[in-house]
Amino acid sequence: MTQPFSNMDNTLFEDKEVLSEDYQPDTILERDDEIRAYRDALKDVLFGRNPSNIFVYGKTGVGKTAVTNYMLQALEAETEKREEADDVHVRIYNCNRGSVYGAVRSLVNKLRGEDEDPFPKTGLSTNIAFETLYEKMDDIGGTFLFVLDEIDHLSDADELLYEFPRARANGHITESKVGVIGISNNYRFRDSLSPKVRDTLMEKEISFSPYDANELRSILDKRAEKAFRDGACSESAIQLCAALAAQDTGGARQALDLLRTGGDLAESEGDSMVTDEHIQDAREKVRRGRVTNKIRDQTIHGQLVLESVARLECEEKTPSRSKEIRNVYETVADHYAYDPLTSLKSIQNHLGTLEMLGFLSKTEYNDGKRGGSYFVYELSVDADAVFEARKQIERERK
Repeated sequence: MTQPFSNMDNTLFEDKEVLSEDYQPDTILERDDEIRAYRDALKDVLFGRNPSNIFVYGKTGVGKTAVTNYMLQALEAETEKREEADDVHVRIYNCNRGSVYGAVRSLVNKLRGEDEDPFPKTGLSTNIAFETLYEKMDDIGGTFLFVLDEIDHLSDADELLYEFPRARANGHITESKVGVIGISNNYRFRDSLSPKVRDTLMEKEISFSPYDANELRSILDKRAEKAFRDGACSESAIQLCAALAAQDTGGARQALDLLRTGGDLAESEGDSMVTDEHIQDAREKVRRGRVTNKIRDQTIHGQLVLESVARLECEEKTPSRSKEIRNVYETVADHYAYDPLTSLKSIQNHLGTLEMLGFLSKTEYNDGKRGGSYFVYELSVDADAVFEARKQIERERK
């Protein structure tokens, strides 16, 4: 019997990792304005001053994380050359479905050495977690930049964003400095913070706009040159990836997914070159995968609200008002053994976020003096994709 991998002796790819989400390019293309804004926001660190707090906004796949990593690596390298600059310590925490205690605990453990016991998952208060973090920061000394990715998913961002900017003024740290870099897809996140937090932060905002087709073409050309063997990918296929992504999300991640998936399809079919036809075939696969990833990025209650609307959609009961959606949401939350949110306002906030991200569409109705005005919601994505994503997430949870 022939071995299943014995005849696999050819590939179109030279370095497939270049097309992955985790790949960090040596040079950032088409983000000169954002790099300049980042440089201005971080420059105080070079002179030993307190770092600014920075909020970075933009859709998924538009370079927020890549530019952040690039700038922080450049900052660390530059501070090593300057006597007036403190040592810089960058620590990254993804806030998806996290708590303040979990975030602080993770930062403590990222600063502790391998010979030190990890901070416990439970049993201590958040105040003790903060105290432990501050003690460790002062023991190490220098400037700490805490990157809080998906910060809008943190369960109580107010507490964390009030603590860190005031840590030095309140005497919690004396031998160190701290700055927060928050990354979010939600442009309205700042509005959700309490007034005292907004006043304390005094953050600098950097907004990443979607890429256009020419910008995506420039990025893809550079990646494809490294990713594929000579002559294994047509210029037309690259151009099509850029055009499709620009028309949809404006994200480089989607364009790269199309190109990588198109390459996989060309290989599986035994073709010698990635063509437009492969990219067109890849389009539906990438679309479903992207919906799944976007759903995964939402808080658990945001996901449950979305599934509730999908259920109503399948029962042909949409467009639906928020009260109707809440009733289904409570059933869905109970089914998965989650404690449901109790206020209608919380449900409406999630509906607003889902509408802003393109999962839902919203229409305003007015019933006159008796009924007043209200919004109704319906699904803007495929219901089956929602159900598939939710099943996968719940399987991983068990």
